[in-house]
Parts: sequence; structure tokens; C-alpha cells
Amino acid sequence: MALKQPESMGECVYFTRRSVEKGKIMAWVSKESCPVCKKAMMGKPQDEAGKVLIRAKEYVCPECGHVVPKEEYEPTLTCSIIYTCPKCGHSGEAQVPYKRKSFQGVKAIVFQCSKCNEKIPITKKMKAIKGKGEEPDMDDE
Repeated sequence: MALKQPESMGECVYFTRRSVEKGKIMAWVSKESCPVCKKAMMGKPQDEAGKVLIRAKEYVCPECGHVVPKEEYEPTLTCSIIYTCPKCGHSGEAQVPYKRKSFQGVKAIVFQCSKCNEKIPITKKMKAIKGKGEEPDMDDE
């Protein structure tokens, strides 16, 4: 099954493309259509000038104005991933729920390589994964 890649950032709630050790990851979360009118994609609200409110706690339908809290909307989304495994070099695709879990002391979207079953994390930018036996920095929180 080939994943449908987004054509623009406007279609995505989340998008990242990065290198992980010897592998590569491209991950995105597509917006879902409005559950009420089914005409438009849900998105973050905009101010009078048309700028998106980045830290908004809700998603709004631009057509009908239906509002869904962020805590209800985001767990229903799916993260699509195209990757090259850093351990075995296998290239593949995966789909996992858009939910960050704790992985070695850091919140990350975690998926498994379909060939070697290695767990591969997608952390927030600039977050380093703690090594075994390493003390966590208190500054990271």
C-alpha cells in the first residue's frame, strides 16, 4: 500500500523530514474533514489578518465554524511514515496513531521497522534520547 504524500503543508497538522543515525524519516499527519459538514478540513483558528494561531487549544472548520478541542481531535489522527531503518537499512512505510509516548526519557512518536522490528522514535526537534546509565538533565523539562 503506497501512502499518499501531502502536496502542501496546508494539508498537514504535523510534518517532519529528518535523518536518524544512518536512516531517514519523513512523517506527516494529514488533517481530517469536518465531522459536521464534511466540506472542509479542520484546522487551527486564524486571527483577523489570516495568520494561524499556532498554540491554539482547538481545531475549527472554516466552512461551518464547528469547534473541536485539541485533546479530542488529535488522538483520532494517524501519522504516516516513510522511512529507512537506521539499524538494517530497510526502506518501508508505516502508519501509527498520532500520540507521543515516552521513549528512553523523551516524548516521541514510536514505530517499528517492518523487517527487523527495531523501535524507531520521532522526537521533537532538538530533543536528545538518553543513553543507558545516563542521568537525565533537569534542564530538559
